[in-house]
Amino acid sequence: MFGGKVFKILNLPMTRMNYRLLHQKVGADGVVEALKWSYRYGTHNVPLVGLTIGKLIDLAAENHPDDEAFIDVTANKRLTFAELRKEADKFAAGLLELGLRRGDRIGVWGPNSLEWIIAQYGTARAGIIQVNVNPAYQTDELEYCLKKVGCKAVLSAVNFKGTDYYKMLEELSPELSTSLPGALQSKRIPSLKSVIMMSEKKCPGTMSFNELMKCAGNDKFKQVLEMQDHLQFDDPINIQYTSGTTGSPKAATLSHHNVVNNSYFVGLRNEYHKHHSRICMPVPLYHCFGMVLGSLCALTHGSAVILPSPGFDAEACLQAIQWEKCTSFYGTPTMFIDILNHPNFDQYDKGTLHTGIMAGAPCPIEVAKKVATKMNMPDFMIAYGQTETSPVTFMTKMTDPIEHRTESIGHIMPYVEAKIVDDENRVLPIGSKGELCTRGTTSMLYYWGDQKKTNETFRGGWLHSGDLAVLSPEGRCYIVGRKKDVIIRGGENIYPTEIEQFLFEHDGIEDVQVIGIPDKRMGEEVCACIRVKSKQTVTAQQIKDFCKGKISHYKIPKYVVVVKEFPMTVTGKIQKYRLVDQMVNELNLKGQI
Repeated sequence: MFGGKVFKILNLPMTRMNYRLLHQKVGADGVVEALKWSYRYGTHNVPLVGLTIGKLIDLAAENHPDDEAFIDVTANKRLTFAELRKEADKFAAGLLELGLRRGDRIGVWGPNSLEWIIAQYGTARAGIIQVNVNPAYQTDELEYCLKKVGCKAVLSAVNFKGTDYYKMLEELSPELSTSLPGALQSKRIPSLKSVIMMSEKKCPGTMSFNELMKCAGNDKFKQVLEMQDHLQFDDPINIQYTSGTTGSPKAATLSHHNVVNNSYFVGLRNEYHKHHSRICMPVPLYHCFGMVLGSLCALTHGSAVILPSPGFDAEACLQAIQWEKCTSFYGTPTMFIDILNHPNFDQYDKGTLHTGIMAGAPCPIEVAKKVATKMNMPDFMIAYGQTETSPVTFMTKMTDPIEHRTESIGHIMPYVEAKIVDDENRVLPIGSKGELCTRGTTSMLYYWGDQKKTNETFRGGWLHSGDLAVLSPEGRCYIVGRKKDVIIRGGENIYPTEIEQFLFEHDGIEDVQVIGIPDKRMGEEVCACIRVKSKQTVTAQQIKDFCKGKISHYKIPKYVVVVKEFPMTVTGKIQKYRLVDQMVNELNLKGQI
């Protein structure tokens, strides 16, 4: 942003002090004041990590071979760092034996497990691109995911939460049941040749996980070892599909450099480098939150990562925290709410906890206060980002007051730039509301096979988030809504986040989501969907009375509906577009569309 021409015009030598003066000014009282424009950059005295994931595995296995890396509580299995490298190399060699080569894609489809972890690191050792597949995908979604990036193989669970994964694979490729393992000829997915199941159960046409781990010859293991000096940290290594809450999922392609450095600097902000950490991680591995902020912290900081259950289970989390003496806990606000409200919450010891990460949605301050006190996590932090930024670009700090940790998304991450722009892409003054844009080491390589979407999202090197935000003079960032998540009622712009934060102050509300409902006269009306706390009763009129005189009249919900649950993605994000459809039907408002 500030090049040599600026210094020439000002007739200043290129010194550290003068560079600082371009970004800050000193007031009459000698206090350094921020400049007036909504632009921030993240500095740090620690350099970036220029290593592949495979090289990090070598370092971890050599420096602390016998330390625990991963614990799968449900399966009662543990992996040390030395064992992780050994298992990852078996998986990598097995893929090479099947005919996969550097740059090929393999889909990984299933809930949290050690098999998923081994696949994550085995693919990295082989230079094969892992494609994270949402465990909730149904047949059509699975087909789209595998075909979009041309997966040559898929590693799949047999079943999960009543879903028969093999049956869906067979539906997509009827040829599977009569084919030899590794020789699939699928008409619907021509690229797909091999199906590996995370089970010893025999499924026709497939290879079991253990069979893959044992199938490679010595020459393939030698190839894996030799490959570590040839793979580059800028190589693509992971494809993650956007959540799909709106439109068709896009295949965000991430490099070793993206995910390794994001994990490393998130861990530094969590102070994992100052003490050994044991991370209880119920968030799904298929998502950036679990795979990068969780799993990779084992390598970037020598942490132990505990998987409490295949899918989120509140009591399983409480058990894992106590049994494994966890020091850190990860979750979405919804997960924290469910844990705090679990009937057996007080029966479990949470004394070893002190920090963690909450992400995926705004955190109500009352929930944050309980997390800090009842869950014994005074140092927990809020993280913000996107799949396309691998994922974190902003994060609060342990020293931030609890109010700043809920009202804001914190401070910019190291080696990331951010700006707030208007509709004409002009940087706005500090305190002005506009679209948040970022660029830096976090930014993905591209959307696989979709240059048009890549160009729409990245303009001039800047990723346009679609989030409306405000930067404070102190450098904190506040998300005030989405460009596509604004309720426009009679010409007034209403931001759901503001109303949600307010309604959380009501004693009877456990969780709330505010959406726009179509209205022929006003364009949209405000609808509040609430989950009521156990053993309490709340009426629509009580909520409206609670709002009167406290928020502007046009922000008071016209509709208040009590719901048992919200439609969600596997990562715990509310699917508001589905909630809108649900409310239109429930309120019989189809005539307003």
